[in-house]
Amino acid sequence: MQLTLEFGGGLELLCDSEKIHKVNVDLPNGAESDDFTMKHLLSWVRTNLIKERPEMFMKGDTVRPGVLVLVNDCDWELSGQLDTRIEEKDVIVFISTLHGG
Repeated sequence: MQLTLEFGGGLELLCDSEKIHKVNVDLPNGAESDDFTMKHLLSWVRTNLIKERPEMFMKGDTVRPGVLVLVNDCDWELSGQLDTRIEEKDVIVFISTLHGG
């Protein structure tokens, strides 16, 4: 499944300072494309994209408080959070709202 993942607000530092990633994500064994959710994607991101300090991005199975998640420009809190279905060519944006200042 081809997806575009964008990291901002400092989260890009966890991914070799690269903000935009065009990725091809393999579906979990036995999963249909209709069954692919944010929970699956976050696990894939932790394993394949986060190069250092994964605890700054995730807490348990979800993102840390203070990380805004947009799926096709829609806040994932409006679409089911971890149960949000991901489809081919979706754009998922992760933005940290916690900054030093």
